Amino acid sequence: MLNKLPMLANFMETATTSEMSSTAALLIQLAPFAILIVVFYFLLIRPQRKKEKEENNMRANLEVGDVVTTRGGILGTVRQIKDDNIVIETGAANVRITVARWAIASKEEKLSN
Repeated sequence: MLNKLPMLANFMETATTSEMSSTAALLIQLAPFAILIVVFYFLLIRPQRKKEKEENNMRANLEVGDVVTTRGGILGTVRQIKDDNIVIETGAANVRITVARWAIASKEEKLSN
């Protein structure tokens, strides 16, 4: 019976070591995926959210007289703002067009006369 105790202790050490090595192996396998997720966040997701926030801020702060470009490429001057619709004036004939606020792509420098 005394001869079997050292063998039992040896078996317990081996079992604990194999459990630790399998845990370490799992962490090593998952590490590249975790790194990839972090890289995607900082290179793709975060800059996109920042850009969307800046665009929404620009649209919220539009004022009458601002020169804007729509997503369709129409360049015009803001003449009236009503909730989610904006009336822009464009062309030599001063044509007025009503567009949705989300359709404004960018705000240009104000034209100086």
